[in-house]
Amino acid sequence: MTPAVIWLIVGLALIAAEVLSGEFVLLMLGGGALAAAGVTFLVGGPVAGVIAFVVVAPLLVFAVRPALRRRLEHEIEDSRLHHRALEGREAVVVSRVDGAGGRVKIGGEVWSARPVHEDDVIDEGRSVLVVEITGATAVVVAHD
Repeated sequence: MTPAVIWLIVGLALIAAEVLSGEFVLLMLGGGALAAAGVTFLVGGPVAGVIAFVVVAPLLVFAVRPALRRRLEHEIEDSRLHHRALEGREAVVVSRVDGAGGRVKIGGEVWSARPVHEDDVIDEGRSVLVVEITGATAVVVAHD
């Protein structure tokens, strides 16, 4: 097995392992290993690959990773703000809402829904008030 193939396997393994960690460090190290694979393939010799890895991996970890984390954290916060903004709004039941679930339309978007009290049944066409958003489900109460 050539050094380029070894770097390629290491890079892909690190990127695959990133799925388990979610911190983007393994992704950046995997990117460094892929860069090392490319340099080793083009230039030849394992020393060139090691140098490429030692240069590229820290650049990715210290330059790209923080920017990527900021962007994703911003998107997650935007999603939380969107959910909070829906609480207290009126919605219309588009599919009967009961303890097993249902569907409501909130501002043009259809959401899965459940009633505040599990034994409540809210029929299609009725107006409801969104009390809370839990995940992708609106918790609603009948509103007239």
